Amino acid sequence: MNKFFLGIIAFSVLTGCASQSATEQPKPVISNAAAQKGSETVAPLSISVNPLKDPNNILSKRSIYYDFDSSVVKNEFKRLIEAHAKYLTAHPDAKVTVQGNTDERGSREYNIALGDQRAESVRKMMKVLGVPDKQIEAVSFGKEKPKANCHDESCWKANRRSDLVYQGEQ
Repeated sequence: MNKFFLGIIAFSVLTGCASQSATEQPKPVISNAAAQKGSETVAPLSISVNPLKDPNNILSKRSIYYDFDSSVVKNEFKRLIEAHAKYLTAHPDAKVTVQGNTDERGSREYNIALGDQRAESVRKMMKVLGVPDKQIEAVSFGKEKPKANCHDESCWKANRRSDLVYQGEQ
C-alpha cells in the first residue's frame, strides 16, 4: 500500500511540474514592426532591396549563354528570361537592353550578325511573354565586348552570351 501512495505522490509531483511549465508565459518577442523603448516607439528599419541587385534573386542573373554558332535559347535559361519578362511587365517604366555577344572566332560581320540573332531571340521571347516593344531594345556587340580574354574554350563559352542591361546601369 505504501508503494501505491508513493506512486501517487510521485505522479502528482511530476504532473504538477509539467502543468506548471505548460502555463508559464513565454518571454515577449520584440516584433520587427516596432520596438518599445520606455515610452518611445521606434519605427522599424525600412530596408528595400532592389530585386535586380539581390544576389539571392533570379533577377540578379543577367547572362544567357549559347552553344557554338547558335542563337537558340537553352532550356536552362528560359526561367531566367521569364522572370525578367515578369519584372518588366510589372514595372512599365523599366527598360532593358539585350546585348548579344559572341566569342572571338569568325569575321567581324559574322559575329555582329550572330550577336544580333542572340539578342533578338531573347527580345522575341520576352515579347511573347507580354513585354511591350518600348521596354526592350536588342543590340549586338559581336566579339567587341568579351567577358573573358583568353583563347580557349573556357573563354569562348563565357563570351557566347546575351546580357540583360537595365536602363541606368550602363
